[in-house]
Amino acid sequence: MQATLHQLKVFEAVARHSSFTKAAEEMMITQPTVSTQVKQLTQTIGLPLFEQIGKQLYLTEAGEALLSTCQNIFEQLDNLEMQIAALKGTKQGRLRLGVVSTAKYFVPRVLGHFCQQYPGIDIALQVTNHATLIQRMHDNQDDLYILSQPPEDLALSTQPFLDNPLVVVARQDHPLAGEKNIPIKSLAGEPFIMREQGSGTRLSVQKLFERYKVAVKVRLELGSNEAIKQAIAGGLGISVLSQHTLIAEQLMGELTILDVQHFPIHLRWYVTHLEGKQLSIIAETFLQFLLENSNHVPLLGTLALQSGTLLGNHQGDLVKMG
Repeated sequence: MQATLHQLKVFEAVARHSSFTKAAEEMMITQPTVSTQVKQLTQTIGLPLFEQIGKQLYLTEAGEALLSTCQNIFEQLDNLEMQIAALKGTKQGRLRLGVVSTAKYFVPRVLGHFCQQYPGIDIALQVTNHATLIQRMHDNQDDLYILSQPPEDLALSTQPFLDNPLVVVARQDHPLAGEKNIPIKSLAGEPFIMREQGSGTRLSVQKLFERYKVAVKVRLELGSNEAIKQAIAGGLGISVLSQHTLIAEQLMGELTILDVQHFPIHLRWYVTHLEGKQLSIIAETFLQFLLENSNHVPLLGTLALQSGTLLGNHQGDLVKMG
C-alpha cells in the first residue's frame, strides 16, 4: 500500500469530524485538497472509505479499519518522537487530555505549573460534558481523562487525586441563608436548578435525594456551571455545585453555601486511562505530576469565609459512583 502519511492525516481528520470542511479548517488546507487526498487514498485502498446518507458522513467498514490503523500509527509516531526527545535529555511532545466541564476550574492551574516545568510540551485539552467524555474514552481519543465518576462498563486504570465536594448554593438573601444544620427535607419544594441529564453532578444529587426521599421542583435544567451560578444570582432557585466552581468566584458577594444536612456530598476527582493502554512518556510524566501535586490545588476556604459564605460542618455522605 503506497498511502502517504499526509493522506492518512487528512483521512483521520475527516473521520474524526465527519466533515471535509472541518478537516480542511483544522489542517489549514482547502476543501478540494482534502477531497483529492481522500480520493487518492480510496483508490489506493480499493474500497470506499466513506458513505454519505443525507448530509451526514459515515465511515464504511474499510474506513473504520483504516481509522483504527491510523490512530495506532500516529500514537506510535508520537511515542517515537517523545522517546527521541527523552534520549536527548528533554521532554517534549503533545499531551492529549480530556476533562469534564467542572474540572476546568482547576485543571488549567495544574497545566500551567506543569508547562512551566516542561515548556517543550504542548497540551491538547478537550473540555466537554460527562456523556461526550465517556464516548471519547470508548474511541480512545485522548491519553488521560479527568472526571468525578468513571464509567463501570469500561476497563480502566483509575486513580483518585483530589476531593470534589458538592455543596448547596443559594443567593445571599435566601430564607435559609445563615441557618445552621438545615434538615435535608427542607429542600423539598424548593425551586431547583439542575445540571443536564447525564451530568455526573446531577446523578450524585439524585442518588442522595432518593436516599432521603426528598422531592425538589426542577425549575431549570442547564448544561453550564456558569449559567447555573448566574441563574442562582438572578433568584431563579438553588442548586448543587462542585465547590471547585466557586473558587475566586466574582459573584461570591451574591452567593452563599447553605449548611444542609448530608452535604457536602464527598466525591473525588479521578485521573484515568484505558486499561492496557501504553502511555506515552509525556502522559506518564503528567500523571505523576498530577498525583504528586494535587494537594496544591486550591479549594474554597478563607476566600469563602471572607465573603460571608457559610461552610457546612457536616461530614456529609459518601456517594460512590463508579
